[in-house]
Amino acid sequence: MSDRPKKIDIREEGPREGFQIEPQIFPLEDRVRLVEALAETGLKHIQVASFVSPKRVPQMADSEQFFAALRKKPGVHYTGLWLNEAGFFRAQACPNVDLTGRISLYASDAFARQNNGCGAEEMLDKQAAWMDLYDKAGIAVEAAMVMAAFGCNKEGPIAPQKVVRMARAAVELCTSRGKILPKLYLADTMGWANPDQIRRLVGLVRAELPAETALGLHLHDTRGLGLANVAAALDMGVALFDSSVAGLGGCPFAGHGDSRAAGNVCTEDLVFLCEELGIETGVDLDALIGCARLAERIIGRPLNGRLMKAGSLNAYRRAEAAE
Repeated sequence: MSDRPKKIDIREEGPREGFQIEPQIFPLEDRVRLVEALAETGLKHIQVASFVSPKRVPQMADSEQFFAALRKKPGVHYTGLWLNEAGFFRAQACPNVDLTGRISLYASDAFARQNNGCGAEEMLDKQAAWMDLYDKAGIAVEAAMVMAAFGCNKEGPIAPQKVVRMARAAVELCTSRGKILPKLYLADTMGWANPDQIRRLVGLVRAELPAETALGLHLHDTRGLGLANVAAALDMGVALFDSSVAGLGGCPFAGHGDSRAAGNVCTEDLVFLCEELGIETGVDLDALIGCARLAERIIGRPLNGRLMKAGSLNAYRRAEAAE
C-alpha cells in the first residue's frame, strides 16, 4: 500500500551546498543570478549561503554581500546556515536573511566532533542554549535535523536507536518549553541510505513524533540511490525534502579518504519524479532545468543532474495534446 502525499515541499540548497565545496570562489554576480533564477521557478525556500569560518570555508566569506545583492521575490524565503553563535549573529545582522531557528543534532559522535569540536551528546546539551538565544531574538524554531542518520564514513553504520533517541530529544526539548516542533529532518549526510533503510527508519522515527511534527529527509546521492530513496520515502508519506539544483554540492568535511559526500538529490530530477507520480511540487520544471544549465555554465564542468541533459517530457506532451 502506498501512502504517497499529494504535494511535497522542497528546500533548495544548491547555492549554499554547491558553492561552499568548490575549490574556487565564483563571482558574486553569478551566484546572485542563480539564486534569483531559482526564485522564479516556484521554489519557496532557498538556502543561499552559510555564515561559517572564512578560514575553513573561504567560499562563504562574502555571505553578507551575497545576501545584500539579492533582489528578493515576495513569498520566497532566503535562508542561511550557521554552526555557532558567531555565525548566527552574522546572519542576524544581515537584513536580507530570513531567519528561522533550528535544532542541530548528530547520530554520529565522530561526525559531530569533526563538524563542531564536540560529541553528539554535548551537541544535544547545547541545544537548550540555542533555544534561549532564539527566544531572545524572537525567532521561532522551524525544524530539527539529525545528521548522519543512516551511516557515517567516520563511524560506520548508525544504530537506528541513536536516531530515535535524538528525534525524541528534539521533541522533548520543544515540549518542555511549551512549543511544538514543526518539522524534523533525517539527514543522509554521507549517502549510506538505501530504500529499505529509509522505510525502516522513517517508520521508527515517525512513531516517536507528535501528529503536529512533519518528518522530512535531507538525502545525498553519493552512491546513486538518492532518487530510489526519495521514491521509498514518498511511499511512506514523506512530503518534505531538501534538494540541490543540478546535484550541486556536498559537505566538505564528510568525505573519507579520496571520497567526498556528493550533493543533495538533484532538484529537477526530484521534481520530474514527483510529476511522473502525480505529486504536486508547485515548481515550473522547464524553468528549473534552465537553472540547472545555468549552474553548470557557472561551475564550468558537467554536473550530476540527468534531466538537464535529457530534458523533460513536457514538450512531447504539449505536442500530443495539440494534435
